[in-house]
Amino acid sequence: MIEAMGYQRSEVFILNIVKCRPPGNRAPLPEEMDACLPYLRRQLDVIRPRVMVCLGATAVGALFPEHAKTGITKLRGQWLKFGPADAMPTYHPSYLLRNPAAKRPVWEDLQQVMKVFGKGGK
Repeated sequence: MIEAMGYQRSEVFILNIVKCRPPGNRAPLPEEMDACLPYLRRQLDVIRPRVMVCLGATAVGALFPEHAKTGITKLRGQWLKFGPADAMPTYHPSYLLRNPAAKRPVWEDLQQVMKVFGKGGK
């Protein structure tokens, strides 16, 4: 999807909420996210993204605790503000592997991101 948006992988910076994979590839526990969030925030301070795409409920819940219980299905496709950056929540790629029909709404979300950068979109 990065390439379909007109970008090379080298042009996109991918960050994770936690800096190591939890056992069994489970969702990170709140205390694990809390331990890693200061480092993530420092990374964002350095990178200073104009736009972020938050992939999945874990990312959204960590960065936007006020939306942690809202659910990604209700939040996806709606711009949120994270400091100076605009953030687009959408489904996580692993969800797309289990639910291929969700690729269309993710693509619609990414088209909104593309529009911000003058690359078409809705």
